[in-house]
Amino acid sequence: MSEVLNEISENLQRGKAKVVVELVQKALDEGLSPGTILEEGLLAGMNIIGGKFKANEVFVPEVLVAARAMNKGTETLKPALAAAGVKAKGTAVIGTVKGDLHDIGKNLVKMMLEGKGIEMVDVGVDVPAEKFLEAAREHNATLVCCSALLTTTMGEIKPVIDLIKSSDIADKVKIMIGGAPITQSFCEQVGADSYAPDAASAAESAIQLLA
Repeated sequence: MSEVLNEISENLQRGKAKVVVELVQKALDEGLSPGTILEEGLLAGMNIIGGKFKANEVFVPEVLVAARAMNKGTETLKPALAAAGVKAKGTAVIGTVKGDLHDIGKNLVKMMLEGKGIEMVDVGVDVPAEKFLEAAREHNATLVCCSALLTTTMGEIKPVIDLIKSSDIADKVKIMIGGAPITQSFCEQVGADSYAPDAASAAESAIQLLA
């Protein structure tokens, strides 16, 4: 494997965004394909961080700086990816449900999914069901991720699911839910397609759902 890809992965894990950008450019100049740089450099590094996060070897701050480096590297790579016809693995809409203003968990999941090469549309916090549906329709998303962090707001997940399941895009869109009070049995009860207990699991589930 090319030395520069290793360097991209290692610097990404350390959150050195500026270095990652320089190395991505260097890899392009060396003639490596944009897809290879994405998969074996950026995504490889983010996967390692994801694994460490799941194993409690790194924590939220480390994931955030790694994700920022990933995003900067991807920005540099985007024009080359587009020119090479490399498509995202799918598009997902993510948001925190109505009445809930928590966004750290949502942001982590968003970054982990971006780290898997998924195009993310972030609709923010305190999001009514209609807004999830509109965003999914507008961006041609095939996955909707709903987060609820309070027992008082987890009831807002079902209206989102019901609205999407009864819409014209019902057969195109899968729904993944998560947040502190959410459980697998709640997921089954409200009819969501998947429940993820943490951001790293969410990324793995998303890839399966998009496949």
